[in-house]
Amino acid sequence: MAQIRTSLLVAFICFIMPCKFFANHNDSTLERQKITSEKANNQNTTKPQLFYFGSAQKSNKGTAITTPLIYNPTTGYGFDLNSASNVTLSSNAFLAEKPSYFSVKLPEGNYQVEVTLGSEKAASNVTIKAESRRLMLKELPVNKGEKITKVFNVNIRSIKIDETSSMNIKDREKDDLNWDEKLTLEFLGNVAVQSIKITPINNLTVVYLAGDSTVTDQDIEPWASWGQFITNYFDQNVVIANYAVSGSALSSFKATNRLKKIMSVIKPGDYLIVEFGHNDEKLKGEENGPWKSYSDLLTEYVQLAKAKGAFPILVTPTQRRFFNPDGSLKATHGDFPDAMRAVAKKTNVPLIDITLLTTQLYEKWGDEPSRKAFVQYPANTFPGQEKALDDNTHFNSFGANEIALCVTKGIRDLDIPLKKYLTKETPLYNPQNPNYIANWTLPMSTRFEIVKPEGN
Repeated sequence: MAQIRTSLLVAFICFIMPCKFFANHNDSTLERQKITSEKANNQNTTKPQLFYFGSAQKSNKGTAITTPLIYNPTTGYGFDLNSASNVTLSSNAFLAEKPSYFSVKLPEGNYQVEVTLGSEKAASNVTIKAESRRLMLKELPVNKGEKITKVFNVNIRSIKIDETSSMNIKDREKDDLNWDEKLTLEFLGNVAVQSIKITPINNLTVVYLAGDSTVTDQDIEPWASWGQFITNYFDQNVVIANYAVSGSALSSFKATNRLKKIMSVIKPGDYLIVEFGHNDEKLKGEENGPWKSYSDLLTEYVQLAKAKGAFPILVTPTQRRFFNPDGSLKATHGDFPDAMRAVAKKTNVPLIDITLLTTQLYEKWGDEPSRKAFVQYPANTFPGQEKALDDNTHFNSFGANEIALCVTKGIRDLDIPLKKYLTKETPLYNPQNPNYIANWTLPMSTRFEIVKPEGN
């Protein structure tokens, strides 16, 4: 299946605090360039890399790729994931109508990627995803003979923290594109790519994400989360570093050193967005619960970010899609959203109340239409899928994108400095005016997994 149309509208409201915490926040380019000694130690010294594509390419400015080279760890670049056979070379571009992947071996760091698109022979329409399906460019039309260059930022990360410690990733994650020590760009649609330039960049505002399966970069179709779609809505001043992982609670996120990893690289002026709840509420024991360990750990996350000069934002958990007979939505998170609201107020940090807004959204949509936002598909929709998929927690691509738009609304409504880095193309989202299935298309990746993510 080359693409799928799904549908979701998510409503999103901000719970705005007095936010004295942001009063002295100056994230101008000048401030971001005042690199601390800690940041200087982590700077990426990799040189820029430039790749030209086309059977007639000759250049001494970069690497000319005149045939569909398969990725080779020794050379450190090439077409990856068995997609070289999907690629043909015109005189000045590589062309593809099936998903194609181009990888470049790179160390941990933040990179600015410039992709020049277009063909002298035909029009094209290009979607670009990076790493584990982070959306960078959605269905850009390019006329025949036209040349367009698009620029976006990509975070490459490793599990290593320092010489003696590392993050503990799950066995299921080990094959994810996020953790393979290279930058992989996925090209979908009717593709014509003339060149790719990759440049290390250090003076960015980094938005770190800590959360569960509703936030993480879902590596495999048809699962998706808002963290891998919000990448499409920030400009060249921002990069998203998504450390969220399926099945995690605040405690396990910390225990597996993900919080420690973030704290090892976060710098003054960066942001830490925290969304947990789905798995925290399942923990047993007297000390676990919304008003004990959950509140204590949220407070710890906030305090650690503040101590680094970064700016925490709390996000209440997305609702599950369960309806009462009268059409109202069941509240499945108990006191956990209220506990997060209380922590936000106590610690004086902004909060985006996605629990409230997804409740309003699903009720506005109704039982049947809301299914189109989730991974709910009849048997045999995807290769090897013998049974129907019926998930009321995890989103498909459109649902994830709508949640991401809700987050952008939350950022705007909070009136924090981060909002000025939203692209001018980012719509002013209105949760009371839902989007529908007919208005959404996005080419799907051809990498599928039928087993749902951890967590529920």
